[in-house]
Amino acid sequence: MSLKAAFAIVRPLNCAMIGLAVIVGAFVSRPVTLDSIDLVLGFVTGFSICAYSMIINDYYDLEVDRVNQPERPLPSGGLSLTRALILAAVMLAIGLTSSLVTGIPAAVLVAAIYAFLSWVYNFSAKKYGLAGNLIVASSLAIPFIYGGVVTGGNITSLLIFMALTSFLAGVGREVVKAMADTEGDAKRRIKSFAISHGQRAASAVGALFFILAVAASQLPVLLGKATLLYLVGVIAPDLLFVYLAVSIGRKPSPQNALVVKRTALFGMLLGLVVFIIGAM
Repeated sequence: MSLKAAFAIVRPLNCAMIGLAVIVGAFVSRPVTLDSIDLVLGFVTGFSICAYSMIINDYYDLEVDRVNQPERPLPSGGLSLTRALILAAVMLAIGLTSSLVTGIPAAVLVAAIYAFLSWVYNFSAKKYGLAGNLIVASSLAIPFIYGGVVTGGNITSLLIFMALTSFLAGVGREVVKAMADTEGDAKRRIKSFAISHGQRAASAVGALFFILAVAASQLPVLLGKATLLYLVGVIAPDLLFVYLAVSIGRKPSPQNALVVKRTALFGMLLGLVVFIIGAM
């Protein structure tokens, strides 16, 4: 198995973001005791189940990627389907095992739901447009909640606001992302919002969710739940997402959608950093 291909199919940056979201959730939940082993196990669960979802995404999207991204590990032949499935099974086993080690039934349940939704999305829900986008975006919100659960903390309002912000930004990115994949999606009969309603309508929906994410990020400020560091730090990602909303609204093309979806990932990473600072 090519190490380069394995890294490419796992998308370690995306998975590290999910792992960090778990840690942020742990700190924001303000548990009485915060054991470092809980943080490690939480990160491993988030990272590993995310890796599993990335691999099965490429597995089910093989025909789409032959058109949209032929350089990906599976369509390019850098990784065989059998080895990809073995790697997915290993990642899933690591993720679920690390949740079991915590000894917290609720943590195991949340981790299992996270893994199940990842499979449902890739197996069938992706074909149903916005409904599929909502499911995959939930994978950006669940890690925050998991962080609170795995450390025995409280699911605070600030934690919920952070999860909501990530969820809304994720929906927007998924809608925009599909605008760049219409040719390949049509081959798999995926009814993305862009295919069903057109690029301009999809750009409007994507922009709307970006703006809703910005509004959600301001709720902790309006309700007096945010620290000064959060208040200052959230300005940058919020301005970026406003810019992305305007950009995709003005130019609803597949080429611009590709740029926006990549920039949105950076914006989400920046927002995660702000969440970490705000949790201190």
